[in-house]
Amino acid sequence: MDSIQTDVSNPALITAIRANLCAFFRHLGESHPADYFEDQKFARLHTPIPHPMFNLVLCSDLPADGDETFIQESIQYFRAKGTDIFTWWLEPPLVRSDWEPALSKYGFNFSGDTPGMAVDLQALDESVQTVEGLEVRVVADEAAFKIWAHIFTLGYGLPLDWEKFVFDVWGKLGFDSPIRNYLGYWNGQPVSTSCLFLGGGAAGIYNVATLPKARGRGIGAALTLKPLQDARAVGYRIGTLQASEMGYSVYKKLGFKHLCQMENFYLSLP
Repeated sequence: MDSIQTDVSNPALITAIRANLCAFFRHLGESHPADYFEDQKFARLHTPIPHPMFNLVLCSDLPADGDETFIQESIQYFRAKGTDIFTWWLEPPLVRSDWEPALSKYGFNFSGDTPGMAVDLQALDESVQTVEGLEVRVVADEAAFKIWAHIFTLGYGLPLDWEKFVFDVWGKLGFDSPIRNYLGYWNGQPVSTSCLFLGGGAAGIYNVATLPKARGRGIGAALTLKPLQDARAVGYRIGTLQASEMGYSVYKKLGFKHLCQMENFYLSLP
């Protein structure tokens, strides 16, 4: 297990945001439907989920002679898999300028639209209003996870045929540390999801989704807060996430700070 990070200075929090996401990508490689390769410099992940976040290359060092061969091989690999778009991520402390010249030669574009946020769990604002009729449950078995996959797919507005892929990939990652999934039941009905991933020294929040009929009531905040409290209870000091436009204000109210943008390169494959 990674050492728990306790430095809550802004530079350390930015590193934690990126490190947790990179550790999360590697953990996805443990899913049985995933095709995963890793050497001392690169990790490459393909899953059946047709989304760039689940089909990617992760790089941990500066460009060097011979790397163009790996770039070319990766393009051919994802094209052969029928992937429309794949992403290329950089582990800290690598930055955009380190790899942009090498990747731009092959048509990669750059994305930095998603806010990276972090919170000191000892300063977490827990004064969010209690939602009447809400119960947050930990997903503990396959039957509950099937419900989770369904609510997540609907809550994110994903194509319904993705639900099977979500179930197959995410469900193979287990039901406890380092990953734990949560379901929100409102008046006895499942309406919201979230996920806690412990990695890179931090507690990362993923997959916060709420059905349209249940939005605007504080349910998303509750599904974010409970995993962070659980992480703090086992010694974690830092919470991290990548914020959607819908969730941004919710996370700010909980005490998250917007510290960086989540940067990656991406390539569309004809």
